[in-house]
Amino acid sequence: MNVILAETAGFCFGVERAIQLVYEQIDKVKDGQKIYTYGPIIHNAEVVRDLEEKGVFSISGPEDLSKISGSVLIIRSHGTARSVYEQAEEEGITIVDATCPFVKKIHRIVDEESRAGRRIVIIGDKNHPEVAGIIGWSNNPVTVLKNEEEAEAFTADPNETICIVSQTTFNLTKFQYIVEIIEKKGYDINVVNTICNATQARQKEAESVSRAVDVMIVIGDPKSSNTQKLYDICKTYCKDTYYIQTVKDLESANLPPGISVGITAGASTPNNIIQEVLLNVRGKKL
Repeated sequence: MNVILAETAGFCFGVERAIQLVYEQIDKVKDGQKIYTYGPIIHNAEVVRDLEEKGVFSISGPEDLSKISGSVLIIRSHGTARSVYEQAEEEGITIVDATCPFVKKIHRIVDEESRAGRRIVIIGDKNHPEVAGIIGWSNNPVTVLKNEEEAEAFTADPNETICIVSQTTFNLTKFQYIVEIIEKKGYDINVVNTICNATQARQKEAESVSRAVDVMIVIGDPKSSNTQKLYDICKTYCKDTYYIQTVKDLESANLPPGISVGITAGASTPNNIIQEVLLNVRGKKL
């Protein structure tokens, strides 16, 4: 039996910090004061369920801020728009900012570069909450590009200067491809690779492990962007790659005797779930 668990699997620094801040607030919040998170604190149903049992619920968007005046609001690791902070202050809401420091860095870059008159281009998924938050720190209109096709179709005024940033969990190789396409158009651009180091390390290790095994298991919530990208990478190099959320999903996996199995997990996957999957796989008669 040969089972390889990626060293980078599981919570990243930003996610671990965000969850820690939530539990700290549970312990010290004033009697009767309620705690909310701005959207699910992380993309993991198990963690969200545990917090709900402890009385911590999420709100959907700015339209809900007026309903929670006087409460504590925790900004999740994905971050959010500047306008949310401003509105929360007006409503008398106490903000606890759990935005990942790597995401905060992008907010500062976008704010400064857009104030300098540069057009902001974000490489990422416009429907992801992190990207929505980044957009909310620009002082000018923003363009979001998700793939090479959108990059090919991208046009700008020849006199414009452009600042390119990335969603922190974007696929590094795809980011580089998209940047190359834009560079060939001859625009005056400033490229800032804002994919976080943890994401890059996780993706590189996922590729390395998936190249070396017969079956690859990727653990994470279906809504997790970084887990989806890990799955895409692993699937490229290992055709028998499974995307699971908990150990229960392993029932559909084909693990015949004598094979090697690799395991990795997204940045929002708790260690106890990873260990359950690891022990289950090792317990099979491979």
